[in-house]
Amino acid sequence: MSQDDTPERYAPLVDALVARGWYQWPQALSTSLCQALLAEAEQHEADGHLEPAGVGRGVIHQVNATIRRDEIKWFDGRTAAQKAYLDQMAELQTYLNRSLFLGLFEYECHFARYQPGGFYKKHLDSFRGRASRMVSVVCYLNPEWRADWGGELVIYGENTEDTLAVIAPEMGKLVVFMSESMPHEVLPTQHPRTSIAGWFRCNASVMGKIDPPK
Repeated sequence: MSQDDTPERYAPLVDALVARGWYQWPQALSTSLCQALLAEAEQHEADGHLEPAGVGRGVIHQVNATIRRDEIKWFDGRTAAQKAYLDQMAELQTYLNRSLFLGLFEYECHFARYQPGGFYKKHLDSFRGRASRMVSVVCYLNPEWRADWGGELVIYGENTEDTLAVIAPEMGKLVVFMSESMPHEVLPTQHPRTSIAGWFRCNASVMGKIDPPK
């Protein structure tokens, strides 16, 4: 995605979200941007700035290594690479709102770093009617990913055990899916695996209190 993109570039993504609830987009981001973002994630790891990821939000948030084993660092938008990535997500948000009238008003994301043995068991990013995450976006930052390293994203059918897709975490690939209806998991990885996990959110304010991100 770039400043020269035309709306037609996004049409297959929107069509797929409407038809089946998910879409994978190989080489959606430039290699140079992915490399810059990967370098940031690796530097955060070297500096000890990554934190064990938890499950749940707010008062029910907890770290549970039997469900997920990755470490994260939330974006703050201060670096050139983060700004470039967030600009592209803002562009996508605008197109989704114009096409699907979703009322998306915010995007939040973090680096996710899985070490060998890391995984994230089957889950939903949002439960219908109970949270504000509407559309999930995963961006992969892994160069020359090998099939025997595992670490695939598996997307399942809503209310079924059917496997809809098994997606390799290859550099530059975006996976976009509806947060409330697409169960998914990260299979155990045999090699360090880095991604950006993010969500477009609707306004879930209650009685004038703004629902906070994260």
